Amino acid sequence: MTPPAGVSRESAGVWKTEGVMDYTIVAIVIFVVALVVAGGTLLFRPRGRLESAEKPSVEEPRGSTAVAEPEAGAEPEAGAAGATAVAEPVVEPVAPPLVETPPPSAGRLVRLRARLAQSQNVFGRGLLTLLSGDTLDDDAWDEIEEILITSDVGVTSAGQIVESLRTKVRVLGTRKPEEVRALLKAELVAHINPGLERAVRTEPHGESPAVIMVVGVNGVGKTTTTGKLARVVIGDGGTVVLGAADTFRAAAAEQLQTWGERVGAPVVRKEEGADPASVAFDAVSRGIEDGVDTVIIDTAGRLHTKTGLMDELGKVKRVVEKKSQVDEVLLVLDATTGQNGLRQARVFAEVVNVTGIVLTKLDGTAKGGIIIQVQRELGVPVKLVGLGEGPDDLAPFDTEAFVDAILGG
Repeated sequence: MTPPAGVSRESAGVWKTEGVMDYTIVAIVIFVVALVVAGGTLLFRPRGRLESAEKPSVEEPRGSTAVAEPEAGAEPEAGAAGATAVAEPVVEPVAPPLVETPPPSAGRLVRLRARLAQSQNVFGRGLLTLLSGDTLDDDAWDEIEEILITSDVGVTSAGQIVESLRTKVRVLGTRKPEEVRALLKAELVAHINPGLERAVRTEPHGESPAVIMVVGVNGVGKTTTTGKLARVVIGDGGTVVLGAADTFRAAAAEQLQTWGERVGAPVVRKEEGADPASVAFDAVSRGIEDGVDTVIIDTAGRLHTKTGLMDELGKVKRVVEKKSQVDEVLLVLDATTGQNGLRQARVFAEVVNVTGIVLTKLDGTAKGGIIIQVQRELGVPVKLVGLGEGPDDLAPFDTEAFVDAILGG
């Protein structure tokens, strides 16, 4: 580069040097700018494109899909794309309880007579042995009367039976076992009174179902009897609603619920301690609404010596009668309690007009003579007997079958 005119050599050298430096700076600036532009282009390039450019393309085999779908019902593999960390819990459907079909009530007592005969063998065989003896003196007749009394027949009934037998044996002069047995059977049947109406009223009337109240003290098997009675009605082709009005005993409603579920009978219940009368009323209302044949109400069963509780039982009956008539009041008695059971019967009969007796545990250490005594004292028939722990061991009472069983025939 030629320096301008008038510039000395020294000055020209300096000028020349400065010119070269200017060019150098300009070149550096241009390089830096270019470098920045190039870097920015790389920095702001779309990531997707960059990744696709970096990933090698893989050719998919023909006839296949890009992502394999899991088979129906198969669990996703651990770590697989889209799989959840915790599998959803599988809830198995709860199968409804199996509804049983109870057997009909006809012939139940005959089928269960073996149990009854076993528990009453001392009563029947003892009498037959004495009556068939070679001599029937006063001592023998006194012993016969004692057997009857200890079998809970009652003093009055025992005296009448012995007197009648003594007269017939003397007149007929018989000693053969089969003849003596026939005489004894006739006396027992007569005192049990086969003419009493023993059928439990379970048929609806008009648009209202038959209503049965089951009463009795705790421990006699009252709730169990209610459940078994439902099986009797359903076994004979009827329909039932159960009322769990024993709200004072823990688990009474649960127990009745189990009985109902087994035969498909709905149970009306409320919380523990609720008003029993309201439960009974709602049960009858449900029975009318559903159009069932029978409503069976299990009532409270605390000690009968507490007057307030007996009044409460009377209240339940009065409240139910505002909705429908009460067709049956069945008093459940433990056949093993003897005279104590008879006292219970008297107290309940004064409050709720008992229409029938249910004797439970008659297959154990019970004394069958209680049937004669309770009917004589109350004028109320024994309608059902419990002969075991099985669900279908409640049987309609049949006088002839019962006497045959206790005499071992």
